[in-house]
Amino acid sequence: MTTASSGEQGSLVLDAEALYRELLRGVRSLREPHTRLAGIASGGAWLAQRLQQDLGLEGAPGVLSSAMHRDDFAQRGLASSAHTALPFDVNGADILVLDDVLYTGRTVRAVLNELYDYGRPARVRLAVLVDRGGRELPVQPDFAAARVTLPASQSLALARNDGGSFVFQVKEA
Repeated sequence: MTTASSGEQGSLVLDAEALYRELLRGVRSLREPHTRLAGIASGGAWLAQRLQQDLGLEGAPGVLSSAMHRDDFAQRGLASSAHTALPFDVNGADILVLDDVLYTGRTVRAVLNELYDYGRPARVRLAVLVDRGGRELPVQPDFAAARVTLPASQSLALARNDGGSFVFQVKEA
C-alpha cells in the first residue's frame, strides 16, 4: 500500500495504473470462488469491469448507483447517468464493492442502501483504489491500494485517458 500527501507546497502525483495493479493483488486475496464484484458508478464500475476481465471471471460485474440514496439528493439530483445493474442474485451473495476514491463515506452509505433494495447479501466488503481519509461516517475499506491526504479544497477522481489507461484528476473544489 502507498501513502502520500499533498499540500500547498507540493503536488500529488499518483500512478493510477500502478495502484490498479496493487488493487488487483488485494482483490485476489479478498476474493472467494463465489464472490461477485460490484463497482460504484463511475470510477468503481470501471475498476470492477477491468478486474472482472483481469481475474478471468465470467459475466459482467454489477454497477451500483448512489443517486437515489444520497443525503444531498435535493442539491445534486440525478447527476450520474449510470443506473444500478446487478446481473446476479443479491440474496445470500458475497459481494465485493469497488470504488475509486473513499472520502467521507457518504457514497458508500448510499450504495449500501441501494444494494439492500435488491436483496440481502450474506456479506459485503469494500475495496478502494485510494482512501483519502476525512470520514464523516464509520466506513472503512477492507482493502485500499493507497492512502493519501489531500486538503478538503481538493477532489480526486479516477479518469481514463484516450488509450483507456487509468489516470487521476486532482481538482480544486
